[in-house]
Amino acid sequence: MYSISDMKTALLLCFALPLVAQQTILLPLDHPVDPAAPPEKIEERGIGGIVDRAISNVTQPSVTVYLPAKDKANGTGIVIAPGGGYQHLAIDKEGHDVARWLNTAGIAAVVLKYRLPGSMRGQSLTDLQQVAASIHVALQDAEAAVRLTRENAAKWNLKPNAIGMMGFSAGGHLAAMMGMVAPPDARPDFLVLGYPAIPKVLNITAATPPTFLVAAADDPTVNPAENATRFFAALHAAKVPAELLIYSSGGHGFGIRKSGKTSAAWPEALLAWLKEVHLE
Repeated sequence: MYSISDMKTALLLCFALPLVAQQTILLPLDHPVDPAAPPEKIEERGIGGIVDRAISNVTQPSVTVYLPAKDKANGTGIVIAPGGGYQHLAIDKEGHDVARWLNTAGIAAVVLKYRLPGSMRGQSLTDLQQVAASIHVALQDAEAAVRLTRENAAKWNLKPNAIGMMGFSAGGHLAAMMGMVAPPDARPDFLVLGYPAIPKVLNITAATPPTFLVAAADDPTVNPAENATRFFAALHAAKVPAELLIYSSGGHGFGIRKSGKTSAAWPEALLAWLKEVHLE
């Protein structure tokens, strides 16, 4: 178990590392990229030397694979879906930074750059099929990422039954959907949902993966009572192992950055939960 001081040291070390991953793999498309589509756009939003890129106009999905040192690897792998309201991807603070930290804990990470269907705000969707249809390209990419990770389990030193999915905000929405609608070969073995936007309609059964949820009570964007808490209650009713942490402060989009808010404690809590459910 890591101490608070160990966690702080690990975070400082991972942010000092250059943004170099072991491997980037393109995901399959069911049709060629439209040559008339606008080019991918990368916006740098970081201040004070912190890298914080937002990627939009994604037409070619891909994964970037981060593998821990073999002597530290524990066999667990996590596909990470950054958030951004399905309009952009917060690829660093909810993607690459998280992946590097996971590696310090012996966990392999696969950062997913998925296609963006656009904001779902204001849509009146009455069932999961409608929700899935509205984000089908993102779901296709998430399913492909989980399948790819399982297919490479032996090569990447992973246990094929310890492949989870982590998502933040809209990425948390995507991960929650994967836990409910993905076919068995693409369904994650566990979920980690950070300040997630949860679908209004749920289909949680005993087959839904064990889930760790984290949010902040002062989140002005995604109300945790209407989202994370509701998802947790449904998991509890279905007797699915779950943990819910709602911190008093942190707002929205805190990712894994050190903020001085109480929500900054969530990474250590996640490691403890993974050990408890025998995934770490």
